[in-house]
Amino acid sequence: MPKNSLRMMQTDNTQLGRLQINVTSTLGLIPIQDATVTISYTGVPDVTIERIITDSSGQTEAIELPAPPIEYSVEPTEQMPYSEYNIQVEAPGYETVNVSGTEILPDVTALQPISMRPLAETNQTQELVVIPDHTLYGNYPPKIPEEEIKPMDESGEIVLSRVVIPEFVVVHDGAPQDSSAQNYYVRYRDYIKNVVSSEIYATWEENAIYANTLAIMSFTLNRVYTEWYRNHLKFVVWLKLLDLKNKSCYN
Repeated sequence: MPKNSLRMMQTDNTQLGRLQINVTSTLGLIPIQDATVTISYTGVPDVTIERIITDSSGQTEAIELPAPPIEYSVEPTEQMPYSEYNIQVEAPGYETVNVSGTEILPDVTALQPISMRPLAETNQTQELVVIPDHTLYGNYPPKIPEEEIKPMDESGEIVLSRVVIPEFVVVHDGAPQDSSAQNYYVRYRDYIKNVVSSEIYATWEENAIYANTLAIMSFTLNRVYTEWYRNHLKFVVWLKLLDLKNKSCYN
């Protein structure tokens, strides 16, 4: 299918969102200049929509891409409120990264981080990352029930003398009872940013975004302060790792 025809097909009855990619090395978050970024529509992955190059800061320009009408993300609907795109990033000396499912909402800019591993540190030549559906759109199992008041019959329930903002939280990649699941250290600010991107839409009213963000921060700090998952690991917050590491955020 010709590129122009694909553009026309996507733009029909749609609005425009923006996408900017930030490419860094796993070695100290060093920006990768002159990386080639190829963008395709998830529904037509073999047809290139855009091909752009990163600058000295490892960033691409913000490009416009078709997105569904804004009404889909501000009112309850069965229609997918965002469009999905595939991103391939190539750079000399680095493992090629493919990201499938980057979400674009209308009238906002999606910021997609890409972290590339030097070829000297890996035996692979390509990495595939699949971003799952947004929690407000996808079909996910219900939350595991928890007691509203946690029994306090164990020693060492409260370790901290006051509530503090941690630099890192530990993300348990599985259910709290699954001791075989791996744990990952994630910066607190990145954790909050990506949870917000996974739980709400950037097209919502500003006050609604603030309110939800404050609720997420309060819930997280409560779990840290009270060691809610203390039987498994201190400061563990349960969330899917994939959503944290690869979810695009918005500004």
